[in-house]
Amino acid sequence: MSKNDLTEKPIGFFDSGVGGLSVMKKAMEILPNEDYIYFGDSKNAPYGIKTVEEVKELSFNATEFLLSKRAKAVVVACNTATSAAIEDLRKVYSEIPIIGIEPALKPAVELNKKGKIVIMATPMTLAEKKFNKLMNKYNENTDIYPLPCAGLVEFIEKGTLSGEELSNFLEDKFSHLEKKEIASVVLGCTHYPFVKDEIKKVLGEDVSIIDGSEGTAKELKRRLQERNLLRKGRRIGTVEIYNSFDNEEIIELCYKLLK
Repeated sequence: MSKNDLTEKPIGFFDSGVGGLSVMKKAMEILPNEDYIYFGDSKNAPYGIKTVEEVKELSFNATEFLLSKRAKAVVVACNTATSAAIEDLRKVYSEIPIIGIEPALKPAVELNKKGKIVIMATPMTLAEKKFNKLMNKYNENTDIYPLPCAGLVEFIEKGTLSGEELSNFLEDKFSHLEKKEIASVVLGCTHYPFVKDEIKKVLGEDVSIIDGSEGTAKELKRRLQERNLLRKGRRIGTVEIYNSFDNEEIIELCYKLLK
């Protein structure tokens, strides 16, 4: 296959469910003429409460599925899967770009706001050495507070993006923190941007809320450019969505979240 043919292949994204769509949505803004294939593993969500070995196995299964659909690059649009599996995936699939995501701690630090930086993430992401290495890089001069949010992914997987039940859940998560001491919140799970408005309601408009989707989308573009894999031409790309829960409701939710 010629290099030109390779540029016509789609970009694959996978996540433990619908969360990675927040990253793919940003990629579609930055690279609108690419074709996209998304695999959500909602049947096995959430990854954040599984063992590292389980997450690795699921990540390899998802990658194999995307490669069977001719993906020219794979974005691990899941913080938990990135923490657990990205190094192994890059070793095994060294012939294609594999792009991961990590909590956007650097942009939060660079805001230089007085107060705590709260990192909302799954328990596994916060426990992994990859995250702790990132946190230690900034911990000396910054007040960083990891906040495990087991249970939040399940709200988003059900399509519950607002309402009293979700608001009460978030209030409870932040109940032991002084809200006025919070400078910014880093969304360390790709599901969480879909409830950004609810987090704002709980914490107030002055708190900066940051996620890593833009940085990941820009890194994807850079890596594709590096290998001359960017699609030429100006047509708007296509989107295909697959999910391990093979039902219409979850697929409808996915397209709704991309709007």
